[in-house]
Amino acid sequence: MALDEQFGSERETLEAHLEQNREIAISKVRGLSWDQATKRLGASATSAAGIIRHLTDVERWWFRRFLAGESDVPFRWSDTEEDLEFLFTDDDNLEAVIADYEAACAESRAVTSRYELTDQAIRADHAGERPSLRWIYVHMIEETARHNGHLDIYRELLDGKIGYI
Repeated sequence: MALDEQFGSERETLEAHLEQNREIAISKVRGLSWDQATKRLGASATSAAGIIRHLTDVERWWFRRFLAGESDVPFRWSDTEEDLEFLFTDDDNLEAVIADYEAACAESRAVTSRYELTDQAIRADHAGERPSLRWIYVHMIEETARHNGHLDIYRELLDGKIGYI
């Protein structure tokens, strides 16, 4: 059986890989306590919950801000505080962090349903480029997969769980 027959169209393949990576990210943090999810294991402010927040912002950044050109998209990034995604308050909890990520992914799906793979983003990036939806999908697969690797290591160090949880 040819790969195209097994996996579908190019778009279906891209979307399936992104969805799988989104699910893996969530699976890597589910079951952690809030203390574990926010524990810093290195020199940076990075934590498992912070990575999910980062992925939330990245979803909104590429799909809503760039592709759709929305200007009122909420982000935790700041010109004055680069680690806002990794800072938490007493009101935060892991279920809310996961729910926000799931909401951002649903927003991304709604946006992408209006575009073809060859459609270019409405906004340009810092280099003046307007990437296509195809490029954004590939970038988001790479971005999410890379952070899943971080989450693999965090989960193993936090509670010893390994593999697809």
